[in-house]
Amino acid sequence: MNKILSYVRRCAEDYDMIHPGDRIAVGVSGGKDSLVLLTALAKLREFYPKPFRVEAVTLDMGHVDGGTGMDFTPVAAFCRSLDVPFTLLPSEIHHIIFDLRREKNPCSMCAKMRRGALHNALAERGIRKIALGHHFDDAVETFFLSLIYEGRLSCFQPVTYLDRTGITQIRPLLYCGEGMVRNAALRSALPVVCNPCPADGNTKREEIKALIRTLDGRYPGLKSRVFSAMQHLPLPEWGPVERRRVPLPEDEKTV
Repeated sequence: MNKILSYVRRCAEDYDMIHPGDRIAVGVSGGKDSLVLLTALAKLREFYPKPFRVEAVTLDMGHVDGGTGMDFTPVAAFCRSLDVPFTLLPSEIHHIIFDLRREKNPCSMCAKMRRGALHNALAERGIRKIALGHHFDDAVETFFLSLIYEGRLSCFQPVTYLDRTGITQIRPLLYCGEGMVRNAALRSALPVVCNPCPADGNTKREEIKALIRTLDGRYPGLKSRVFSAMQHLPLPEWGPVERRRVPLPEDEKTV
């Protein structure tokens, strides 16, 4: 976890993500990425030169296949161990998307509904900054998704200000590869909650992930070069405050 923490701190500094007095909500889905991010930020607040607070916010997607939804009790207990306030937000997003609308391609609609519910909850609580668990591999995959399926060079930004809501999104895990995050979650025995989504593992992102794995095996270092290109032109807001190339960690070069 110490290596994760060092990369999170560097990313936060490179993109000026954290300001003194920030109250930062971490969108905790229960997956490994958000739990690792929550752990890193909870540790970072103890010594970071800019004082900030951390809270965990979890959106319950609602009843799944006639059941009672996901059990976030272990996540709540973990937040207490970190001395991090935990908020569970109920919703019926799963029912709306899969039972009422019966979306064939549900991911986009689901993402929009989840963002809307989270942002409304943050606004009600006076929180203006949310940390999301997107990591290095997510960024590269999103770039390829936009290129192949939309015909444009695009990706989410490290820091995004949403003028409609006044909320700022930050992504402090961007320097951490998926393998590093997975290993940190296993070593720390984080309470990962299984995702029961019917579309999980059967999406265009999974297709792109497999494609990148093949290409990176044939052209070692491909992901690192793509990420480096994103930090330069033409993607806006990807140039770090201190413009420097951030190498991929050694243990991520074969992931």
